[in-house]
Amino acid sequence: MNPTIKHVVQRGETLYQIAKKYGLTVNVLLAANPNIKNPSLIMPGQEINVPSKTIVVPQESYGYDEMMSDLDALSKFYPFIIKVSTIGKTVAGRSIPAVQIGNGKKEVHYNGSFHANEWITTLLLMKFLEVYAKAYQGGRYIGHFNIKNLFERTSLWIVPMVNPDGVELVQNGIQPTDPFYDAVMRINRGSSDFGGWKANLRGVDLNDQFPARWDVEVARRAGTAPAPRDYPGPSPLSEPESRAMANFTRSHNFRLVIAFHTQGEEIYWGYRGLEPAESLYIVQRFVEVSGYESIRYVESDAGYKDWFIQDWRRPGFTVECGRGTNPLPVSQFWDIWGKVIGIFLVGLDV
Repeated sequence: MNPTIKHVVQRGETLYQIAKKYGLTVNVLLAANPNIKNPSLIMPGQEINVPSKTIVVPQESYGYDEMMSDLDALSKFYPFIIKVSTIGKTVAGRSIPAVQIGNGKKEVHYNGSFHANEWITTLLLMKFLEVYAKAYQGGRYIGHFNIKNLFERTSLWIVPMVNPDGVELVQNGIQPTDPFYDAVMRINRGSSDFGGWKANLRGVDLNDQFPARWDVEVARRAGTAPAPRDYPGPSPLSEPESRAMANFTRSHNFRLVIAFHTQGEEIYWGYRGLEPAESLYIVQRFVEVSGYESIRYVESDAGYKDWFIQDWRRPGFTVECGRGTNPLPVSQFWDIWGKVIGIFLVGLDV
């Protein structure tokens, strides 16, 4: 049975207007409200059952506006399950949303779209939010996972899009009227093709911004100026997006974190020997459910999971979803979904 919300009829509203507001037809509303005998006779104050449809739909150019619209719809259909807040603003002033689902004492964090052209990770996290909320409301299992138990034991905090400005740039380009136009075009060497852009709007790679041997990463990258990718910035946490993520993380007591990226079908789980012993067990479970390859160390510093492992000595992971050239096409979505949904669920269970 699809979940419903209650709509209170306002003065002057018609059933057609209510149906249009929720993207439904009058016939769908009538089927959900058998007590309505005459569609023309609804009264102010009357409660109308509004059935949900699938909210998060995989599509090309799933960007900031689509995410925000879906978050609004999800919070309306699951008002006591999904709670949306803001952790900060981007360079261009966009709000960076965080979503809480679950009310347990154990806290877990997932994030996506640190890198602009890896926006399909946002879509994966948003779809998981919907599937998880629907399963909890319906008292259902997903596979062998008891969703009610997971929900009551674990508070999952998701930041589905760390880099909204960058995602919008990759998907929609930038207009000459934009105050950042000249700087962005200079960084991109005059090209209006932003398919290779990973950075934020100022040309800083947000996943090279964290105070975990940042100076070593700077020396490795050898980049001294803003660029579409791999420039660590003028100092650690110089960007509003990375500062928002750092402050958000410090304000919680996360048992583990997972940063979702693309591509390679790999899971990175170590950082300079600072990871706890249990990380091995957890990554082995991730590998079992996904078929992805486990990689303990890679020559890299200053990433979000590196910093988390270093400062908290708790399990941190970077999951590289899918294979191909970024941005991955949405045609890969369901194949990736089938492999990472197990990681989403195991991360709540361990």
